[in-house]
Amino acid sequence: MDSGHAGETVLVTGGTGNLAGWVIAGLLQRGYRVRTTVRGLDRTGQVRAAVGEQAGERAAGEVEFAAVDLLRDDGWDEAVAGADYVLHTASPMPFDSGADLITTAREGTRRVLGAAARAGVRRAVLTSSGNAAASAGPDTPVTETIWNEPSGTPPRAYPDSKILAERDAWDLAAATGLELTAVLPTFMLGPMLGTPNRPGTAVVIRRLLTREIPAVPNIGWNVVDLRDIAELHILAMTSPAAAGRRFLGSGTFLWYRDIARILREKLPDDAARVPTRAMPDFIVKLLARRNPQIAMIRPELGRTRLVDSSKARTELGWHPRPTEQTIIDTATALIAGNALGR
Repeated sequence: MDSGHAGETVLVTGGTGNLAGWVIAGLLQRGYRVRTTVRGLDRTGQVRAAVGEQAGERAAGEVEFAAVDLLRDDGWDEAVAGADYVLHTASPMPFDSGADLITTAREGTRRVLGAAARAGVRRAVLTSSGNAAASAGPDTPVTETIWNEPSGTPPRAYPDSKILAERDAWDLAAATGLELTAVLPTFMLGPMLGTPNRPGTAVVIRRLLTREIPAVPNIGWNVVDLRDIAELHILAMTSPAAAGRRFLGSGTFLWYRDIARILREKLPDDAARVPTRAMPDFIVKLLARRNPQIAMIRPELGRTRLVDSSKARTELGWHPRPTEQTIIDTATALIAGNALGR
């Protein structure tokens, strides 16, 4: 373990999240002291077990915990007290049943970064989303220089929550003098630390492996590895060049059919049942009327979204792994963790 940062403390919000787990592990491996937030202290064992898989049990045992809620003021100043950096990864996800995505994301961001500003941390890093950036036209890539506009429609509540929360973050930083950096990941996949009983975005892989969907929709994503986005957060935290900047983190664009093909080719024994037949667009549109998650992705039907993450590569030295490896590692983790319900 690198002990060069032993005197520096980092607060990572949302300790039970897939991304936060990899961020915490990466920080521990570099010798930082880590404090993380959870909704209840009954989750500390879960976090330590997950992080310990990567960073070792001893390091994981030294993680500190703060029980706080994104929708309550209580405890945030205490959680941030003594921290040198704050990495705000916590945010409600589309599969969090009943969650008010926009209110929780915006109020949580204000509470976390407000406490960070009051504590005088060196820098805060916000986990935003690739959805918060846009392109100049249909044939040009998305870049950090162009902001996306919220749609204001219920199916797009999750992307809207990320756009609005990031805007709030920059407004707060301007008003308080907080040094802020934003990381804008695209569609994150990758192996989950701990028991993958809540696979999040990896559900797209699980549904293929279990054949929960009989055919493959004509949609795609700019896939990026969780582990690489965790690394990008740490680079954004420490690099002098990152202050006051936004950084897109994206990998290769893959159609859902490409993901299915990779699974069948690289994992022939476990992925023999993965569907390859195309799902007609009209079926997706019908399903979107009843399924909020499908409704959210309906605008992506047939759309290739180009994303330029060269700024993170050239200015921060970020080097994401091949996307095909991410697909294989995600599937392998799901299979090993008995997350397929077989």
